[in-house]
Amino acid sequence: MDSKNVILPGIPQEKQIQFFDSRAKYTAYGGARGGGKSWALRRKLVLMCLRYEGISVLLLRRTYPELRENHIRPLLSELREIAEYTDTRKCFEFPNGSRIKLGYCDCEEDVNQYQGQEYDVIGLDEATHFSEYQFQTLKACLRGTNDFPKRMYLTCNPGGVGHGWVKRLFIDKSLRKGEKEEDYIFIPASVYDNGILLDKDPDYLERLESLPGDLRRAWLNGDWNVFAGQFFPEFSNEIHVIQPFDIPDTWKRYCAIDYGLDMLAAVFVAMSPDGFAYVYDEIHIPELIVSEAAAKIREKSDGVSIVIAPSDLWSRQKDSGKSIAELFSDYGVYLTKLATERIEGWLCLKEWLCPIDDENGGKTAKLTIFNTCRDLIRCMPLLLCNDENPGDASTRPHAITHAPDALRYFAVSRPMPAREKKPPSHLKLAESLRAVKVRRFI
Repeated sequence: MDSKNVILPGIPQEKQIQFFDSRAKYTAYGGARGGGKSWALRRKLVLMCLRYEGISVLLLRRTYPELRENHIRPLLSELREIAEYTDTRKCFEFPNGSRIKLGYCDCEEDVNQYQGQEYDVIGLDEATHFSEYQFQTLKACLRGTNDFPKRMYLTCNPGGVGHGWVKRLFIDKSLRKGEKEEDYIFIPASVYDNGILLDKDPDYLERLESLPGDLRRAWLNGDWNVFAGQFFPEFSNEIHVIQPFDIPDTWKRYCAIDYGLDMLAAVFVAMSPDGFAYVYDEIHIPELIVSEAAAKIREKSDGVSIVIAPSDLWSRQKDSGKSIAELFSDYGVYLTKLATERIEGWLCLKEWLCPIDDENGGKTAKLTIFNTCRDLIRCMPLLLCNDENPGDASTRPHAITHAPDALRYFAVSRPMPAREKKPPSHLKLAESLRAVKVRRFI
């Protein structure tokens, strides 16, 4: 069949056309339920195979039943007399030499079967169901000697094991060394962008709108700061993240650290006289030896009275006979030992984060974070519940636990004062400064 004369059923909608038109190396589409994600991904890959000769495409879902229902069965219907399907290889082959191979990664190690293989295009449906290790492994498969640009197309909703890396790359754009902002494009879409679905199933919108608060925010609105299994559902950028202000020299300042060779995470917290806490600075740097970590802490410790650390840093090292805490003291950072149970610490932190009324009828909290502390703000809403112990946070994915752990150490070392319904100190400070300026002109 002449691929130039193929007519496929269905008309793409505006957001789907934006997805089709993207030329970024990595394009993600979706963010909420009902945005027509699977159809858009499947149709994009088919169109590319029809347009270009000899390209190799891989389409993945996390499990085989999902792959069969969401893609194999629809493609068998859509590509009848257009492409030949071989069930043993789960592959559609087009007359021009292009092909779509379908696969799944039910277990973490399943992705290893694709190592060493080359693909021009990879489609990852429901990308938040894949771990970051699986994503990074698949990125290495985007290669080949032909001139076709290598691309990956992803669909996604908030939640799942991959929520953190998808949000980091496509929503927050918190990029690491070697990652380029122009390579990662996110096209948001929701049920409101899917007129066909709303026409055929108008009750679907009503079902989404009737969901409980957090699920409605995630599934209907595509809110990446809330999802099922979130350990801190109370955490909100609107309540807990504020603009920086000048902290008075008279306020007490603390530092709390979580340290290992994989990461130094430190939070710097100022306490107002009336019991409000403000995280005003942070450190979040991997692979630092003790001397380097101590130097980074000293750089930011002006005015800090106590550096709080967990008790495991006092365990003696076999090679030196010294503890990590002693090594820190050798480099001018003197740690204060904190002995606490994890659950007790999380409860203390939740008390600090609990929303309270402010004088303007809005909400604030006893602990807020300057918006310059990007890693702590990124990690807090990503922390998951421990499935085996709901009172504890999960230690996976481990990369996001360090900053919240450091904040937990501060929280348990400084139990929250009794709650009062009054404005936080930084607002009263700003009001007093305004009053001074007014008096100058009276």
